[in-house]
Amino acid sequence: MTRTTIIAIAGASASGKSLFSQTIYNELVNELEPGAIAIIEEDAYYKDQSHLPMAHRTQTNYDHPDAFEHELMLEHLTQLRSGNSVEVPTYDYAQHTRSDKTRRVPAAKILIVEGILLLSDKALNKEFDIKVFIDTPLDICLMRRMQRDMEQRGRTLQSVVEQYQATVRPMFYQFIEPSKHNADLVVTRGGMNRVAIDIIKSKIKYLLQE
Repeated sequence: MTRTTIIAIAGASASGKSLFSQTIYNELVNELEPGAIAIIEEDAYYKDQSHLPMAHRTQTNYDHPDAFEHELMLEHLTQLRSGNSVEVPTYDYAQHTRSDKTRRVPAAKILIVEGILLLSDKALNKEFDIKVFIDTPLDICLMRRMQRDMEQRGRTLQSVVEQYQATVRPMFYQFIEPSKHNADLVVTRGGMNRVAIDIIKSKIKYLLQE
């Protein structure tokens, strides 16, 4: 196999797509030959907001396509397909902007990309060979988001709920949920759907043997 296969894993915030993606990656990375598989997150491509005061950064609609620098992501996917490594940005959730650190991602035969709006972007869609949508009920997503943002991102319960009502839920129905129809595979029961994980792993192994 010479061509890079890009697998997109999309779904609502806190739907389990990161867990799904990381489980596949972690279970394969030591089993496959070095450099066979890599993973990047759409969150890394949130636009830099260091030029804005903190009060403005917190008002950004982070669930709208305009919050992301998808052009850079597309450029990186092109570079990775060409066999080049890329410097993926790192996002600081506490400061609501990019940090000054990057993460080097080498070219790989299998590239897993995960994020909320991957399947809603027409240009990105053309780059994905396999498209997966993690379909988790919104009430479960909200409970997970509360726990994650309060424990890992220094958020208050009130701020999480307000953001969910103002932008997260409306943007889900406007952009994310409709993009499910672009998926090749819709996965229910969140990121620990063992059957779906094994299906994707088997597909990856098959592609690497071609």
